[in-house]
Amino acid sequence: MSNGIADAATKPARPTADPGRKGNPDHYAGPDAPAAIEPAARQIPDIDVGGEAAQRRYRQLCSTANIPLFSQAWWLDATAGPGNWGAALVERGGQVVASLPYFLRRKYGFSVITQPRLAMMAGPWLAPMAGKQASVLGQQKELMDELIAKLPRFDHFQQHWDPSQTNWLPFALKGFRQTTNYTYVLDDLSDTEALWNGMQHNIRGEIRKAGSRHGLLVRDDLGIDEFIHLNRQVFNRQRMRLPYADDYVRRLDAACAVRGARKIFIAVDKAGRRHAGAYLVWDGQVAYYLMAGSDPTLRTSGAGSLCIWEAIRFASGVACTFDFQGSMLAPVERFFRGFGARPQPYFFVQKTPSCILMAYLFLRSLRKP
Repeated sequence: MSNGIADAATKPARPTADPGRKGNPDHYAGPDAPAAIEPAARQIPDIDVGGEAAQRRYRQLCSTANIPLFSQAWWLDATAGPGNWGAALVERGGQVVASLPYFLRRKYGFSVITQPRLAMMAGPWLAPMAGKQASVLGQQKELMDELIAKLPRFDHFQQHWDPSQTNWLPFALKGFRQTTNYTYVLDDLSDTEALWNGMQHNIRGEIRKAGSRHGLLVRDDLGIDEFIHLNRQVFNRQRMRLPYADDYVRRLDAACAVRGARKIFIAVDKAGRRHAGAYLVWDGQVAYYLMAGSDPTLRTSGAGSLCIWEAIRFASGVACTFDFQGSMLAPVERFFRGFGARPQPYFFVQKTPSCILMAYLFLRSLRKP
C-alpha cells in the first residue's frame, strides 16, 4: 500500500464540466451578508437533500449567508471541480441552518472525505443562534449530529476547520478525533502605522533593505504565470514535488480574478529580475496569504518581507483580518510571528472507520521522525 492513500485527500481532482448555472450563485459573501437564507429560498420544501439537489441548495446558501471563502461553492468548483464535491445540509422551516461541504475521493478502493488543494479550511457552518448558552450548545449538537449522519460513507475523514468553528465536541462524541493546529493572524488592519510599529525590528529592517539597498518595487500588474514561476522555485529549492499543477493554479486564479477576490504582488528590481511574490485572496472579512514564491538566488534581498507588507497594506482596504495561513513549521512560524501576528488555533478533525486503513496510517506515522 503506497503513501498515496494517506495523500489522497489533498490531491487535486480533475474538474468536470460546469453543469451550467443561472444567475449568480457564485457571489461570495461580504461582511454584511445576511446570516440566513432570504425568504425566496423558503419556496423550496423541506427535503432530505443529497447529490445535485444538495449542491444547488448549498449554492443558494453561499449567495446569502456569510460562508468562509474556502467553503464557498465557487471556490470548491475551482479547486475540486463542479461535479467533485458535495454538501451535507440540515434544514429548519425551509431554511438551511447547517452545512458541511466535503470533497470525496476514492484511492485504492478507500473512500476519503477531505478538502481539495488550496481549499485551506473547511468544516461545518451553523446559522447564528440566540438563547441561553445551554440551549445554543444543545442546538449545535443536534445540528452537527444531523450533518454527520448525512455524510456519505467513508473510510477516512479529515478536514482542517475554519477557526471560526470552535465547538467540535459533537464530532468527538461520534468517534472523531482532533489535533489543534495554528495559523497566525493580524486581527485589526485599520491602522497600518500601528501594524508597522507592531512588527519586530528585523522584519522592518528587511523591508527597508529591500527598498533602499536593492531598489525593489512591488508590482501588482504581473500575471499568474509570473507568480507560478516563483512559486515553483520554492518547491524546487527544497526538492519537493509541487502539490498542484500549473493549470490547477491558473484555474483557481481565473475564478478569483473574475470575482475581484485576489491580488498578486511581485517584487522586481531595476534590472527586471523577479525576486519574490505573494498571492492574496479575500472574502470581505478575512484576507488570506494563500501562496508565496521566491527566486532562491535572490533570497537575501528582503523581497519576501516587502511583498507581505504590501499585501497587508492592501488587505487593510478589503478586509478586517489578515490570515498568514500557517505555520506549524518552526522557521515559518518565527517569520510570521515577526509581523506582530498572534497564533490562532484551529482544528484538524479526523475519523478512520476502516480498520485496515487505520492500521496502515498508524504504521506510517511510526516512520515519521
